[in-house]
Amino acid sequence: MRHLALAILALTTVSVAGPAAAQTYDPAYPVCLHVYGPITYYECRYTSLAQCNGSAAGRAAQCEVNPYFAHTGGRHPRQRPAY
Repeated sequence: MRHLALAILALTTVSVAGPAAAQTYDPAYPVCLHVYGPITYYECRYTSLAQCNGSAAGRAAQCEVNPYFAHTGGRHPRQRPAY
């Protein structure tokens, strides 16, 4: 009886979890939108928290700092150096 209960528990755990999808963070953007729901995902395409908050308004989502943002040392990559 115990083995049957463990087998049913293992089967339901595997069937509910489903396949795991690979998560990607775009290192070009410093802010990500974390969207919650039946499918939880990240949208890393925002340059500021204000821009991200505008997209998150009215949704089950929150803005987070991108942990993989490739910081350029304080200068924006398109800025020209001052001579």
